[in-house]
Amino acid sequence: MSLPPISALNHLGNRCFSFYPPILNIEHNEWFFRRGTWSEILVVNSQSALEIWIPRRFLGEVSLIEDPVVIVGLVKELEYREGAVWPHQRRVIEMPLAVGERARPPEAHHDSLAPVIGIRTESVTESRMGRLVGLAILAGAIGVTCFVGVSVFRDGSLKPRAAYNAGDQRYRELAPDDDYYAVLRLLGPPAADEWLASSRGVQFRRLWYPVRGYSVILMGRSRSSARYIGVIDANRNPIYAAAPHGGGNALATLKSLK
Repeated sequence: MSLPPISALNHLGNRCFSFYPPILNIEHNEWFFRRGTWSEILVVNSQSALEIWIPRRFLGEVSLIEDPVVIVGLVKELEYREGAVWPHQRRVIEMPLAVGERARPPEAHHDSLAPVIGIRTESVTESRMGRLVGLAILAGAIGVTCFVGVSVFRDGSLKPRAAYNAGDQRYRELAPDDDYYAVLRLLGPPAADEWLASSRGVQFRRLWYPVRGYSVILMGRSRSSARYIGVIDANRNPIYAAAPHGGGNALATLKSLK
């Protein structure tokens, strides 16, 4: 579905393309390839005529799909400043000290041995009581886990997993009638776009967003009729299953994609 950037960019000619993710501090994300060297390429912005050099080490793959434009992937999020592009660094803001609080000095490391602290041996009764309390806590934790599991599968759709990036749930804004262009308008161009046909002739389309950590799945009897049915993670495990208007089990369909 994609080509290495060095060979693909040389064949772009006068065709317009976009970077993904877009370069920060530049509003218009449409570019033309001007020329390249062994270490970097020169591109010009189609609206502002701004020319910048992009080091080749920041270039990812180039999509073969030109709908709506060719997508050139970037392996890092870049920003434009001081007339050049740089890797974007998210700054960590140090929290101010509370009123009256002083900064703690770094702890000194001593080579001397730690002092010996006397340890009181537990009695048999205390040991048994401790084990009983531990078993009671463990049983309570198991009960809570079972309750959460039943609640998840009782809902009409699969909840996002905690191990996944729970902050990115924009896919919930998609509806079962949404097509490929609706996904592009909401999430932007995917890094990879692939089709899979089942033995029954059903067409599946997988739109991979590595920055978000998930793929959007479309399904239809034909490629033109493919519509949104849910989301899977990088290991192709279902994250969210849409509820189709015509009925059916979208979650079972997503699981079968493995």
